[in-house]
Amino acid sequence: MSVPVLGAGGWGTALAVAVARAGGQATLWARRPDFAARLAEVRENREYLPGVTLPDAVAVTSDLGAAVRGAEFALVVVPSVGVPELLAELPRDLGVVLCAKGLGPDGGRLTDLTRGLGFGRVAVLSGPNHAEEVGRGLPAATVVASTDAALARAVQAALVSPTLRVYTSRDEVGVELGGVLKNVIALAAGMGDGLRLGDNAKAALITRGLREMSRYLVSQGAHEDTAYGLSGLGDLVATATSRHSRNRAAGEAIARGETPAQGGKVVEGLRTAGLLEAWATAHGHDLPIVRAVARVTSGEWSPAEGIASLMERDAKPELEG
Repeated sequence: MSVPVLGAGGWGTALAVAVARAGGQATLWARRPDFAARLAEVRENREYLPGVTLPDAVAVTSDLGAAVRGAEFALVVVPSVGVPELLAELPRDLGVVLCAKGLGPDGGRLTDLTRGLGFGRVAVLSGPNHAEEVGRGLPAATVVASTDAALARAVQAALVSPTLRVYTSRDEVGVELGGVLKNVIALAAGMGDGLRLGDNAKAALITRGLREMSRYLVSQGAHEDTAYGLSGLGDLVATATSRHSRNRAAGEAIARGETPAQGGKVVEGLRTAGLLEAWATAHGHDLPIVRAVARVTSGEWSPAEGIASLMERDAKPELEG
């Protein structure tokens, strides 16, 4: 049975290759017929993942119905803003594995949105997984989280290989929200790079960002240990430090007074920062790094003012309680 991978960006392409590397068959779906035809012909996603050849075990199509027909589950790898539109076209008995790291249109969790649309089997895939490295078969690890243990195990079996270690978890909330918050913190780390604030500042930002992530995840019902796992600390370190990170690069560009160059690729943190700040404010949670990034990306503060808002906070113990 072929695993549908819905979304032919860099990460979707890398996941399709990962399924093939694990010994399975994948069907990579692209919405644009001309793009799908080009992928099928040249066997390389030169726009989003150049240098990675699509194995013979990866089929390419723009026919969504054909892509998901008979499948147990599908990997949904479109940007978060496009998830509702895509879900509306899928059969409700299909298992949905959300691979986007963002919030729904109303600032809520994509898992809640998916279940609200009538899907009963839902999972989240997240971890320190740059498409450029996973696609090339460099060693990596990821987490698939679901309250449906059978679905999580099925996804694990479809992806695990000698170059990709896949763990399961029941903490959907923690795995999903860790992937959301890390993008915003990576934007802040990139701003620090753009301002040339140095390694000490970046280390402090990542550490305090992790603490912010932990508090917030627990407040939303997640397990604290998830914040220190692959989908929390692991993904945060990768996204805040890597040359492959769109969010880190976007933050760096903002600090230099430039418009972030997206090149057709979505920088999830730019949209998420404002949504997450509004969400946190509505629920009475203090997320100072999120607030600073949201104010900077909205144009209300300069990057220097954002840094000052963090450095000038009242002195306090490092660990509450």
